[in-house]
Amino acid sequence: MINYKLEHDNVFDELVERGYFEQATYEEELRELLKKESIKFYIGFDATADSLTIGHFIQIMVMIRMQRHGHVPIALLGGGTTMIGDPSGRSDMRMVMTKETIAHNADCFAKQLGRFLDFEDDKAIIENNADWLLDLNFLDFMREIGVHFSVNQMLTLDSYKNRLHDGLTFFEFSYMLMQSYDYLVLYRKHGIKMQMGGSDQWSNILGGYDLVRKLEHDKVYAMTFKLLTTADGVKMGKSMKGAVWLDEDKTSPYELFQYMRNIDDRDVEKFLLMLTFLPIDECKKLGALEGAEINKGKEILAFEITKLIHGEEKATQALETSRALFSQNTIDENMPTAEMAKSDFTNGIGILNLLTQLELTKSNGEGRRLVQQNGISINGKVVNDFRKIITLDDFNNNEIIIKKGKKIYQRVVVK
Repeated sequence: MINYKLEHDNVFDELVERGYFEQATYEEELRELLKKESIKFYIGFDATADSLTIGHFIQIMVMIRMQRHGHVPIALLGGGTTMIGDPSGRSDMRMVMTKETIAHNADCFAKQLGRFLDFEDDKAIIENNADWLLDLNFLDFMREIGVHFSVNQMLTLDSYKNRLHDGLTFFEFSYMLMQSYDYLVLYRKHGIKMQMGGSDQWSNILGGYDLVRKLEHDKVYAMTFKLLTTADGVKMGKSMKGAVWLDEDKTSPYELFQYMRNIDDRDVEKFLLMLTFLPIDECKKLGALEGAEINKGKEILAFEITKLIHGEEKATQALETSRALFSQNTIDENMPTAEMAKSDFTNGIGILNLLTQLELTKSNGEGRRLVQQNGISINGKVVNDFRKIITLDDFNNNEIIIKKGKKIYQRVVVK
């Protein structure tokens, strides 16, 4: 499990100084509680895919820090709530997934979380809300839980209000009740004192917080932390190939390294503070570098994150590959590689089609613009004709290296 030197006696202060903290109920009271007692808290993960993403890594880092300060994280897998899907931040209804797919995704999440948290001797706990949501009796549930929610109040929340014009189904409208019920179940089962989550979950979290206080007459808490966004305010975690996954079969260690290596200069300090365990002073020092020197901070950031997610050996390989490619276009075995059949190139493939097949571009139009701007090269030679046909004659020892812009490389091997 991950160890690091504690920089504060109280995890609350650490979450604030590191830039995670967004808001909480009874802030000062909660701060004192976290200093005096070991509490159980939970964070939910709806199983919408078969891997967590870099966006989820904020939640994971918060759980690690809370655990290292003696608190007990409960990772709640949304095997039940994923059957509906959170409408927050959506302009349309989520795709309905099968129970089997959701259960598989939840299992994948559990395995990934096991790499970061210590689950021995109940130092951390995995729960799945499918265990209590899938067999609920509707009338009993509405009599016990539904009576405590005001439709008028729910309709003022952004997660619902923004959908009213285009249509909001009762199916989605019930999501908040289900998530709130999770808090109640976990309170009764484990004595949970707090739910945590991203700032976009504040309304849902407050629903559960209010429900527990009404039905159990006990003081519990809610806390949200900031979403992982870039300096431009864009939610982070998307690459040219889609989401940035923690599963190396979906996003390789090298691709993760390069993604973090290429962030905006303005984000270096923030991401070092939130996504690594480097000391606060070192994060600020690296983030304050200017000009070409800031690349040192980016490289350290990329290495540290890749090491946390994939281990030091693979992070070192990604670092060495990145340096080799930037210095002299060296072919490296860890470079992203695509295998294709020799027969694919017998009659040749247009450069624009090849770029889209390799997911280096999203469309022929994008590829055409890149070629016209001298942004594509093959084996070190700039491609200056977007009508170019790639044949076996372009390959050296059955491989070519395609470079997009200054930082993105793709090796193609034919067999």
